[in-house]
Amino acid sequence: MKRAVRVGLFLLLMLYVAFMAFPLLWLVLTSLKTQVEVVMATSFWPQSVQFENYRDALFTQGIFQSVKNSLKVSLVTALATLAVAAPAAYVSARRGGLVEKLFRGWILASQTFPHILIIVPLFLILAAMALTNTHAGLSLVYVVSNLPFVLWMLFGYVRSVPVELEEAAAVDGASGTQTLAHILVPLMVPGLVATGMYAFITAWNEFFFALVLLKEPDLLTIQVNLARFRGVEGFVRWGPLAAGSVLATLPALAVFAVVQRGLIAGLMAGSLKQ
Repeated sequence: MKRAVRVGLFLLLMLYVAFMAFPLLWLVLTSLKTQVEVVMATSFWPQSVQFENYRDALFTQGIFQSVKNSLKVSLVTALATLAVAAPAAYVSARRGGLVEKLFRGWILASQTFPHILIIVPLFLILAAMALTNTHAGLSLVYVVSNLPFVLWMLFGYVRSVPVELEEAAAVDGASGTQTLAHILVPLMVPGLVATGMYAFITAWNEFFFALVLLKEPDLLTIQVNLARFRGVEGFVRWGPLAAGSVLATLPALAVFAVVQRGLIAGLMAGSLKQ
């Protein structure tokens, strides 16, 4: 019975993996088709493999520059968000009290406001600071929009670390900085990696703010650039769009693969230190 259950669970897992991988497979196959094959939908598989769509996406649409822009903005957003959220989460989790509860309540309530309500005043504020049409201004907007949820997540991670560990370190003569660097931060590595990855993916996939704030073609992020894959007549060029989408997916997958190792290492280090 145990072996039958294992086989059944394995089959269910494989079906789930196939279900999740199908859109990516469809995207790759579409990027290898001609426009006629895509529109006519004659076959699921391409009749002849060709890479003109990738050349078009790279050299005609400038997808490589957009990927670099998105990568820069997303990395800055993730690091800056963690730098602001981690200390704030620690103070809020360790102090408690009415002020901190109201602060956390306001953080949670701020997530209910749709972005369309704040885009006009936000644009005016950034224009007054000369930050429109800049990656710095876009990164600042992403940090502010990601900060509430990241702070809420890190608050739970800080609360999961026993305060007795900090008290024991203080008894042994460790300063506050040493306690944070050698005890709290190693135990919070999984939380920092998870929240940093959330901020990175959110900034990578964001479209609305980037569309409004960026105007120069050399500054566009990948999501905005993909929206410009239209012909002269206004028809979507599905082949180059699919190729650009595949190229846009690869950096995020690479970052996730690297970060996943840090997440597992942080989990192991946290278990050993506890």
